Amino acid sequence: MRVLAFLDGTFADPDQAHIRVDDLGLIRGDGIFETILVTNGVPRELDAHLDRFARSAAKLDMAEPDRAAWERVIQQVIEAWPPEEELALKIVLTRGVEGDPEEKPTAFAYGMSIPESTKRARRDGIAVVTLNRGFEADLMERAPWLLLGAKTLSYSVNMSAQREARRRGAEDVIFTSTEGYVLEGPTSNVVLARGKTLYTPPPTNGILPGTTQGDVFRAAERAGWKTEVTQLKADELTEGDALMLASSVRKLTRVHTLDGTALPDSSVAIHAELAEAYDAQYA
Repeated sequence: MRVLAFLDGTFADPDQAHIRVDDLGLIRGDGIFETILVTNGVPRELDAHLDRFARSAAKLDMAEPDRAAWERVIQQVIEAWPPEEELALKIVLTRGVEGDPEEKPTAFAYGMSIPESTKRARRDGIAVVTLNRGFEADLMERAPWLLLGAKTLSYSVNMSAQREARRRGAEDVIFTSTEGYVLEGPTSNVVLARGKTLYTPPPTNGILPGTTQGDVFRAAERAGWKTEVTQLKADELTEGDALMLASSVRKLTRVHTLDGTALPDSSVAIHAELAEAYDAQYA
């Protein structure tokens, strides 16, 4: 099942063409997006997603998104979806058509069913490999024009990394900096459990501040965990009690194998506790 609605509230057939071939989002990846998980008719981390959407637009020198309009079209798509079924809801904003003097953006919300592969990863966990992202951890500060930390439509490198993971017999990737610091996954944030503390790398590393990671940390704190945003070295990832990836649609996913090495069995129980605490907020 799929549902498509434009920002003005108009529904459209997702099986028909609606994007012009000279749209800058299509030909240059010049645009931004967010993907929101909806359960029981409730969008998770909606404010955090819309805040990040606005920050990404600012980084790309785009006009500030009309938050009220996006909230309306998101609700329209949710209301058109069976409430008992989960929904992955993507909002997309491009700079519009190349050469348009008015720079009228293309803006739409698109609802999709959750793939079986995602449900399987939630249930069984995943194997992950580390890959060098090719830049230093402080590059965002020195080169803001590279748009590190913005959620743009330019995801070719991220998808290439996931294909490389599959070639290596894994499902996903954790990027590292040239100095060996942990960055993020192509579509996720890294969460490491050690003792009774959760750790995640800082956004200053040029990574996206995680909406789900933030929600997981808040749920964990209520359950008695400590949380810390700090630099992590890649070799620390095998030294914790549990390694997980946090993303909107896959939620909190257990990493059971890293670079071919099986991780501790204790990670199953820790992941189950944290996933339950996270989900309980939306029960």
